[in-house]
Amino acid sequence: FGSRLSDFCAVRPLLLVAMRVALGAICCAAVDVELTAFDGSTPSHFIEMNDPVMGGQSTGTWTVNDQGKYGVMDGEVKDVPSLKAPGFVAVKCDDTFPDASATASGSVVMTVRSTTPEYTGFKLAIAAGTVSPNYSCFGGGTFPGSRGCFKAPFTVPAGGDFVEVRIPFNAFSDMWDPNTGDQIKTCKEDKDVCPTADALKTIKELQVMAEGHDGKVHLEVKSITASDDSVVSFV
Repeated sequence: FGSRLSDFCAVRPLLLVAMRVALGAICCAAVDVELTAFDGSTPSHFIEMNDPVMGGQSTGTWTVNDQGKYGVMDGEVKDVPSLKAPGFVAVKCDDTFPDASATASGSVVMTVRSTTPEYTGFKLAIAAGTVSPNYSCFGGGTFPGSRGCFKAPFTVPAGGDFVEVRIPFNAFSDMWDPNTGDQIKTCKEDKDVCPTADALKTIKELQVMAEGHDGKVHLEVKSITASDDSVVSFV
């Protein structure tokens, strides 16, 4: 027994080194899929889309700062008289976006800043896995065949620097009120309304919105990225 113990003690350091090497080969590697940016590397042709098309009175503009490489949404959300409720200011980009299915258990990361951080109606919509993005993002799942436009609210902290705002994919839902943008069913309540990896393979439209709350809005967007930092990889 004594000789076996002695042999084990002799090889124990080598075993520990081998274990450390093996464990060190397994790590968590972030998966980032840039959906849009304003440096020309990804789709970035956004167009303004405000509620006057619905008889509303909201006003808004969208411009791109070529020097700073960011988009600027500026405007004011006002009530829609026929609805007697706040309308919206929005911009959208229809394009063929990269496959983001590997990030389904992660988040959307928006690099943004705002001079109106007190505004509480900022929302992001992602049309994914739907045949008609425009129809889905108009109906919010309340009209027949209008599922597949996933929407979530977000807030922007005060400050003059661009910051990363993370919106977990499980905070999105494709069942929401088309008048307010508020979710009717949450992903936590019903997994059927959550964005899936299969849907995120085919993202067709992004919308950045100020919706459902009156007030002036100013939002600067540098990039929108799908990200998952929990993916295990072997290196």
